[in-house]
Amino acid sequence: MRAARLHEYGGPFEIDELPDPEPGPGEVRVRIGGAGACHSDLHLLHGEIPGVGPLPKILGHENAGWVDKLGPGTTGFERGEPVVVFGGWGCGLCRFCLGAQEQLCNTFAWGGLGPPGGYADYFVVPATRHLVRIGDLDPADAAPLTDAGLTPYHAVRKAAPSLASGGDALVIGAGGLGHMAIQFLKVLTPARVIVADISAEKRDAALALGADEVVDPVLEDAAGRIREATGGEGVAAVVDFVGTDDSLALAAASIGRQSLVVVVGLAGGSMPFSFFSWPAEAVLTTSNWGTRNELDEVVALAQRSLVAVHVERAPLEQINDVFTRLEQGQVTGRVVLVP
Repeated sequence: MRAARLHEYGGPFEIDELPDPEPGPGEVRVRIGGAGACHSDLHLLHGEIPGVGPLPKILGHENAGWVDKLGPGTTGFERGEPVVVFGGWGCGLCRFCLGAQEQLCNTFAWGGLGPPGGYADYFVVPATRHLVRIGDLDPADAAPLTDAGLTPYHAVRKAAPSLASGGDALVIGAGGLGHMAIQFLKVLTPARVIVADISAEKRDAALALGADEVVDPVLEDAAGRIREATGGEGVAAVVDFVGTDDSLALAAASIGRQSLVVVVGLAGGSMPFSFFSWPAEAVLTTSNWGTRNELDEVVALAQRSLVAVHVERAPLEQINDVFTRLEQGQVTGRVVLVP
């Protein structure tokens, strides 16, 4: 098979010819129909996430395709069935796995971080419980649902109780994950949605997806404009898909009493947090991917055309160009690499 492998941190991906992987007992081989190019892989590409393991490595944790081969003793699926792959693989035995939060078990058991990922022709999945049938959805369109869909869905569900009485929501960053968060907020909550993004193109795309207000966070009065849009109260919930010092500062300046700030972005920013620096009973938390059952829900919403990922397809051979564009902020929605 062909596989795009990272041979050194900071270097390019190389298209290598490798033997087709064989599924072992209980495993499934998936023929890749699409693998989403995720911003998280930029951090892996530059060696910013420790503990990933030796190189060369096949990245790619946002995968969909067709069941191609079942390992010995594997049942429950037929060859040719279209599926997406839940990527948060765990041990299956700890309290997080048994509590249906397998994505909180062991980050480095995820396909594309520890085991080989989906930037290739084939991808071996360790158990059928990680597969979700997608029916008539095209795998290339459905692949980003596993992260660009699932991650903001999980974060929006955290925020939803804060928005139940009709408070306003702020989405910071309207890219691959943020553009899905706008849709989930509209489907799952009664909130007015305010979007902050430095890109005029992405702000326009946010309005097309149903955002009620958009703000350029570079403007000095960005927080003031957000508070004005909320009648001075501040937003009830923030979902930050950037995670820099600046984005977190905007979040803190935009919230009100009992607000919730959910940090999803991996940029490594920080902010002061104390009794006197935040509004009364405001809460700060992170959000890490999503659960297998939530992926079922995301797929169901996509099948009913209630949400959709903005997908641009590119051949696997263009992976280096795609990641250059991603790093430069030139991608709206998600680029899906197709073998």
